[in-house]
Amino acid sequence: MRILLVANYEPDSQESMLRYAAWLERALKARGHQVTVAGPRAFFSRLAWNPWLKKYSGYLDKFLLFPSRLRRLARSHDLVHVLDHSNSMYLRTVRGKPSLITCHDVLAIRAARGEFPQARTGWSGRLLQRWILSGLRRARYVLCDSGKTAHDLQALVKDLGKDSGETGKSCAELRVVYLALNWSYRPGAALSEDLASRLGLRPGERYFLHVGGNQWYKNRAGVVRIFALLAGMDEFSVARLVMAGKALPGGLRAAIHRERLEDRVIEAVDTTNEELQALYGNALALLLPSLEEGFGWPILEAQACGCPVITSRRPPMTEVAGEAAVFIDPAEPQAAATAIAVGLKGREQLRAAGFKNLERFDAEAVADGYCAFYEAIMEHEPASAR
Repeated sequence: MRILLVANYEPDSQESMLRYAAWLERALKARGHQVTVAGPRAFFSRLAWNPWLKKYSGYLDKFLLFPSRLRRLARSHDLVHVLDHSNSMYLRTVRGKPSLITCHDVLAIRAARGEFPQARTGWSGRLLQRWILSGLRRARYVLCDSGKTAHDLQALVKDLGKDSGETGKSCAELRVVYLALNWSYRPGAALSEDLASRLGLRPGERYFLHVGGNQWYKNRAGVVRIFALLAGMDEFSVARLVMAGKALPGGLRAAIHRERLEDRVIEAVDTTNEELQALYGNALALLLPSLEEGFGWPILEAQACGCPVITSRRPPMTEVAGEAAVFIDPAEPQAAATAIAVGLKGREQLRAAGFKNLERFDAEAVADGYCAFYEAIMEHEPASAR
């Protein structure tokens, strides 16, 4: 089968989406498919000289220049797979050709509709998310990373249908296929002297690990509050907190100062996969009290490295972690800290359960799920479209 994968715009630096495209390309080629990966190229954004202009000139690259190239590429392929729901408008460009889209989450769409008071969306963001939802609503085939995302998307489509008076409007076919690890995380990696020195970690020093960006749903303020309570317990009195991902914003630094944790919280900015593997493998536990997620890759990454997982008792975290985590309520920091102290007494059982849970996300089985959906789509589509 000749498959066109529509990837994201590289200047947006969405690392997880770029990894997803690379993994799927490898998996499909290994199964004998002819695969082309294409995404919008930077042209107007290269001419911009400040962040504001780069952002809006990027829209020209994505929505003015790319569609004509995508239309040409689609003609020479059997199937088009748009890899990110935020590019749902491209489905209109390739209509008449068998196509599907992956929906990773609908958090930005829900935020733009006012569902999350803590997440404010500007007027241009609201217009963009409305456009994205409109494209998803008209998609014929949708892959979702989790049952939670599938449920939320169906609810949004139903609500939009009510708003427009079109009841019963929904995706023609929606299928849940979990993600697989997009890098070969393994247990046993040691912290390099360079990494330990850079972070100020002493040999054998105990620490909790958080992995994530500064999006509101990552609940980094909650991470700091829970850690402050853990730090007051005898068993964790000398433990530290490593926050891996993006640099901490000013508000979070102020919260760390208020909790008097300046010497206990470590930033690990833009770590490599190898460094992250070592951080997972030597941590007391991954602390991931997210308020929302689309899937939750850090859960699987931690489990693959033998790192116990602490996460929210909310979907999709419960869906992904299975029985291999200490589950907490992110809205109740004190109760969460108590549950963590009790739960981590069974660290070895958590490690073993984590390795077992990973079997549900076997890369070969995930790739098989994708190929099965492709084949079903091709069987449903008329020969003229193919």
